[in-house]
Amino acid sequence: MLSSILSQPTTSRAGAALACGVYILTIRLPYPSITDDTALRTPGPTRYAPMAFAAAARHQRQHRARSLHTTSPMSASHFDTQLFVERLQQHGMTREQAEGVMTVLADAVDESIRSMEGGLVSKAEQEKQRYTQNVDFAQLKSELQLHEKNDLTLMKAENDRLMADVEKLKQRLREEITRTQAGVRLDLNLEKGRIRDESAQQELKIKEVDTRIESEIAGLRTQIEQAKFSILQYLVGVATGSGALLLAYMRMMVGDCDTELSADPNRNRQDMHWPFGHIGNTLATRVWFC
Repeated sequence: MLSSILSQPTTSRAGAALACGVYILTIRLPYPSITDDTALRTPGPTRYAPMAFAAAARHQRQHRARSLHTTSPMSASHFDTQLFVERLQQHGMTREQAEGVMTVLADAVDESIRSMEGGLVSKAEQEKQRYTQNVDFAQLKSELQLHEKNDLTLMKAENDRLMADVEKLKQRLREEITRTQAGVRLDLNLEKGRIRDESAQQELKIKEVDTRIESEIAGLRTQIEQAKFSILQYLVGVATGSGALLLAYMRMMVGDCDTELSADPNRNRQDMHWPFGHIGNTLATRVWFC
């Protein structure tokens, strides 16, 4: 079995040794492991002492080399070598073969662990990275707080400026409203004054028209009275002239009658023809006796 394992390539040999070790380690027995100086105290034939001493020395060198690393020191062996050797002996191997398989398996395990550790990060690097991240986070937090404070300050200043602008606009609006109201009131007062003036002028014109009409009516009345008086004067003149003419005519007729009577004394005055009939006779009689 050992010759078949050793005849394989390095990678296949390490894999086979790992598989064999895992299979054997499935059965756990309370045996101490060979670590550091315990290998020197392991009971056994004296011919196996140099191999155990070499394994212990190799583990001490590995432990010393790992102790210089920044990570925490690891144990000398990654599995119980004594139990592994005894299990191999129980399966028919000699002590030398079991220790050889154990050495190959330990090397393979160490190589595998080293290859695994190559892709891992050490604790110091992790702490350093964590510290760097904490510092970065703290710096980022401070920067964010500073930016937030600056933004709040800018927003407050902008808000104050906007509030001042709003107050200015309100003041200007109030002034404009007051000015507009004053202008409207002034226009209304001027319009009222103009309307009052026009009303007064219209009233004056109406009064003038009334006065003119009354004066015209008075003039017409005066003219009518004058016309009446003129007509009365004309009528009186006409009547007076007519009466005078009538009297003159009657006087003339009376004179003619007197002439006829003087020519014919026997003639009666009543038999004489007077104009205007009975009225003429009566009037002639009255005029005659007058």
